[in-house]
Amino acid sequence: MAETLRIEVAYVAPGQPFLQALTLPAGACVADALAASSLPLHFPELDLVASRVGIFSRPATPATALRDGDRVEVYRPLIVNPKEARRRRAQQAGKPGGGA
Repeated sequence: MAETLRIEVAYVAPGQPFLQALTLPAGACVADALAASSLPLHFPELDLVASRVGIFSRPATPATALRDGDRVEVYRPLIVNPKEARRRRAQQAGKPGGGA
């Protein structure tokens, strides 16, 4: 087992991508990666405790153990429910002059 883990922390605010490479001790978890990152310095408005997180697009919790090469992703809250967005697009497409 490796003594250290090389991971990345990623977050994308509108027009502001953030990607930071970190080296953490073996046995580190998502919460450790977030605490070690400079994400709060770049995005002070971001509530890391309440934010949803994942590893390579798969949902994770702060206690999820990390593996070497993982990318911890912090997700922004949804502005519109995806089902509602599809429903609106379908309604627009069904109207005369309203879509593809």
